[in-house]
Amino acid sequence: MALLTDVAALIPTLCGHGTVGGAPASAVAIDEDAVAASSEMQSRMLTMNDAEIHAVMHEASMLERQAAHLRQIATGIASARSSRQFGHDGLAAKRGHRSAVSLVQEVMGVSQAEAARQVRVSEALVDAAGSAALPDSAISAEERELESVESSPDCFVAPPPPWHQPLNVALRAEHLSSAQYDAIKNGLGEPPLIERDAEGRGVGAGGVISAAEADAFDAQAREAWSAAVEVLIDEAPVSTVHDLHQHARTMRDQLDPEGAQRRFDERYEARSFRLHSLDNGATRASWILDDETALFIASIQDAALRPRRGGPRFVDSAERAQAAELSADPRSNAQLAHDLMVDILRAGVLAESKTVFGTRQAGVRLVQVIDGAGERANIAHTEDRLVSLPGGVADQRLCDSESVHVTVDSHGNPLDLGRAKRMFSAAQKIALSIRDGGCRWTNCDRPASYCEAHHIDPWSEGGTTDADRGIMLCQHHHMNLHNGGWRITREGKGEFMLTHPDHPPRTLPPKAPLEYAWLNVTLPRPRFRPAERADAA
Repeated sequence: MALLTDVAALIPTLCGHGTVGGAPASAVAIDEDAVAASSEMQSRMLTMNDAEIHAVMHEASMLERQAAHLRQIATGIASARSSRQFGHDGLAAKRGHRSAVSLVQEVMGVSQAEAARQVRVSEALVDAAGSAALPDSAISAEERELESVESSPDCFVAPPPPWHQPLNVALRAEHLSSAQYDAIKNGLGEPPLIERDAEGRGVGAGGVISAAEADAFDAQAREAWSAAVEVLIDEAPVSTVHDLHQHARTMRDQLDPEGAQRRFDERYEARSFRLHSLDNGATRASWILDDETALFIASIQDAALRPRRGGPRFVDSAERAQAAELSADPRSNAQLAHDLMVDILRAGVLAESKTVFGTRQAGVRLVQVIDGAGERANIAHTEDRLVSLPGGVADQRLCDSESVHVTVDSHGNPLDLGRAKRMFSAAQKIALSIRDGGCRWTNCDRPASYCEAHHIDPWSEGGTTDADRGIMLCQHHHMNLHNGGWRITREGKGEFMLTHPDHPPRTLPPKAPLEYAWLNVTLPRPRFRPAERADAA
């Protein structure tokens, strides 16, 4: 496109206020040529059609990712050259900074937290221990000699690749952004490795295991974490960064149920509620919630504000009028949430649920996998947002709540729930919610409670209301599908495909934790508990 070429030709002028390898221009000075180029670029793009604007956005994003990749490599090397071993001769110290994080914060103009994330990801991208990251003057003759000896074939033993090696490869290949990389790596955390004694044997409460057995367990744990990484990398293009992090946390708990219980207990012990008086006379509440309470409060807020946020279209006239009334409320969502909590506290159990919450009763629905032998999984997850909870929580809730059994195949597809009616039944919607975990549209984070069941085979064209021919979509994407020329197709019980006459088909894969749950992957055996120290008694 000629217009795209013209716009791209203005980029050097737009960026001409600084030079590569030289000192940047003053931050106060204004480059008039750059300002003029920016105005001209905007004027030209205003004449473009939609396809051309989309192409500019795509090309600019590709350039931005390449530039970010270049910056990450430089940041990783800068971090290595700023380590404490160099003292005042380190790269950051010579420029008046205490650390590489401080240097990156100034160069990029970002917060300290974002600078720390950039350094963390860049260090993973660049081998900070390699001599290539260090200037020649920083490597002594003794270190060079030792390096040459250690690299000889007789004494060199290649260490096993780290469990997150697929992440490093994906980042280098620009298949992941730094935010996606960080979300997956931090969400999964480190795999649980056996505690060792001085001789390398595994030490646990049940005794001591050999070094070979401990090595085998550690290798199995790393392999399982690497498998989880690969599943999450595949999901990254169709998931938000927030959901990617949450899915990584849920998969970590599926792999390490004992660690999940420990983390759950730690968050439970950290719960607190405090009131703070502000200088203007107002009072601020600080409430740190444990997992169950947080989910319950979220479900209350979702149930009460759902019509305002855009609930399902298939409701009767009275419910539609109530939703319109809520949408016209002059209060913000934050103010509505405040008043809602006050009403709940005042009314307590005496309030009628429909008066407070509208058409949907607040509550948390848990999903727990049961294998062919009737054994329950050690981990359960919520239907909305896929938050993992220890299996004991689900067992506890079975004492005071009813349960619904849904039979699924090895890919999570519900069985024996087909219906020949126009509308999907409540049981079918539960099954679809368990399988889909929310809206299946690319990069949508709407939970299952905000979704509608869509017939992939139109009812007017002879389609049936069977669970395997339905899919969960939020209201926005459901309407977009019907009004924008999109179709969702499926061959048998294979992948759902999103198609459009003007776009290439896209696969709509299930959420990563749900896909992983149906893969029948052999998980690591329960963590070998470290022995209690004698001095801790």
